[in-house]
Amino acid sequence: MKFLKVLFATVIIIGVVGFAIYYFGTKMIADQVMDQVAAELNDSGQLESIKQEIKNDPQLQTFIEEGKNVDSSTLPFQTKEQAVRALVKKFSVGELQELQSKAQSGLSAVEKQQLLNDIENKLTDEEMLALKVLAYKELAPAK
Repeated sequence: MKFLKVLFATVIIIGVVGFAIYYFGTKMIADQVMDQVAAELNDSGQLESIKQEIKNDPQLQTFIEEGKNVDSSTLPFQTKEQAVRALVKKFSVGELQELQSKAQSGLSAVEKQQLLNDIENKLTDEEMLALKVLAYKELAPAK
C-alpha cells in the first residue's frame, strides 16, 4: 500500500513539474521570440517599411481594418505577448522563422495570399480576429 502512495505521489509531482515546464517554457520562448523580432524590426528599420507596405496595399488594409471595431475583451488574446505565446503553441519556431524570412524577402500578391491562407489554416477565426485587432492597434497611429 505504501508503494502505491509513493508511486501516486511521484506521478502527480512529475505531472505538475511537466505542466510547469510546458507553461513557463512556452512563455519563455514566446518572450524570446517577441524580443528578437521586435529588436530586429526596430534595428533594421523594417517596421516602418512594413507599415508603409501595408499602407500602400489596399487588400492588406482591408484585411487589418476588420479588427477596427471589435470588442477585444471577448478575444483569446489582447496583447502582443499573448499573441506570440498563442502563435508559438500553433507554429513551431522554425515555421515562425520561415514566415518572417518570407515576409522580409518581399512577397508577390500570390505569395501574400498563400501566406495568409497558411496562417488562417492553423488559427481559429477568433485568433485571426484578435491578430487583426492587434495589427490595427499597432498600425493605427501610422495612418
